[in-house]
Amino acid sequence: MMALSDPMVWVRLGAGFSAGALLGLLYFHGLWWQSRLLAGGRAGKALLLTAGRLMLLGSALTLAGRAGALPLLAMTLGILVARKAVIRRVGGIAP
Repeated sequence: MMALSDPMVWVRLGAGFSAGALLGLLYFHGLWWQSRLLAGGRAGKALLLTAGRLMLLGSALTLAGRAGALPLLAMTLGILVARKAVIRRVGGIAP
């Protein structure tokens, strides 16, 4: 069990959040790019991009989960923050 008074817990939480934010940016920009590929008729590349995105995110979340519940939650929060940032940036652009 992790005690919140331990400074290393905060380092792990910060690392989880940062990694989640970076992964979230990659994941949701990839999703935006996938929609552009599908709109352009390149379904094969879009399928490969989907597989890569899901494997990367699933692997990272699995590793964070093995580190504990708090790092997993921190990574998830980072992903959600990145989602909001990507939607704000590209939300009004249609593929």
